[in-house]
Amino acid sequence: MAEVRDYIYWVTLIIYCVTFVVGILGNGLVIYVTGFRMKRTVNSVWFLNLALADFLFLVFLIFTIISYTQEHRWYFGLVMCKLNNLFSAVNMFASIFLLTAISLDRCLSIWVVVWAQNKRTVCKAQLISAVIWMTALVCSTPYATFRDLTEHNNQTYCGSSATVEQRSITTIFRFVVGFVIPFLVIIFCYVAIGVRARRLQRNRTQKPLKIIFSIILAFFICWLPFHVMQFLILKAGSDEYLHKVVLLGSPLSASMAFMNSCLNPILYVFMCDEFQKKLKQSICHVLESALAEDHLSFMSSRSLSSHLSRISRKSESSAPLERKDTAISFTECKVV
Repeated sequence: MAEVRDYIYWVTLIIYCVTFVVGILGNGLVIYVTGFRMKRTVNSVWFLNLALADFLFLVFLIFTIISYTQEHRWYFGLVMCKLNNLFSAVNMFASIFLLTAISLDRCLSIWVVVWAQNKRTVCKAQLISAVIWMTALVCSTPYATFRDLTEHNNQTYCGSSATVEQRSITTIFRFVVGFVIPFLVIIFCYVAIGVRARRLQRNRTQKPLKIIFSIILAFFICWLPFHVMQFLILKAGSDEYLHKVVLLGSPLSASMAFMNSCLNPILYVFMCDEFQKKLKQSICHVLESALAEDHLSFMSSRSLSSHLSRISRKSESSAPLERKDTAISFTECKVV
């Protein structure tokens, strides 16, 4: 039992660290490319907001990592205890709501083409994204409210202060609103998209569909174990077997849920041709900007030295009278 716990501890810690590093770099690149390098479109607005949700959560993940390495002791105060749990819930709700909006948007753009061309605008996508953020924040508030500091053996821990009934309500709410209903909508949308695409034989729609389907599948695989484990925690009680399962599985399921925050940028890079193109252009532009000044300075100084050497050789082979004119020319060249 102890060996298994140690193994799960190190696996979970590695997942946490890889998620933090890869997620910060990857989502930072996505925010930069979709926010500043790509043309502002409806899809870029969706992906930008997804990256913002992941990036915001990963900024606070460092506190969870430190607490985990200290056997869950908490050193950062009550405010950070509540904020850390709040942004974890906001990330989950905002991500699944955005994926639902993306699925509905894709379904409408294929089934109602004329309407989508006239009504599908960047401004409306931004407005819907703002509503999604507000809804996710409202849905996440209870999880920060029922979070408090507890003392045990003179050590401080950040844990739940909810009663059994409150914990049951919040767990069921998170599972139904943040998982079941959105996935039913998403599945319905993609079944409709598949039927419509087969009828119209639109091969060009396969690439975006693969990207979005991969993101949804990754979200499902990462978050489903977390929700299952939350229900097992409610049922554990005095059951010794379930208590062991929860003790071993809870850290691993949480790390898998957090891992979803670093998977989306990887899917963008490996599956989206436009993102790859813009990312390469951005990297090339940064390298050009960094090297251009030194390159031009080197070339200009080299050209000036060569030019002065030619003038010097010409002046040495000229008559005394010509030396005077050359000196004037040299002075003019130097001024220029």
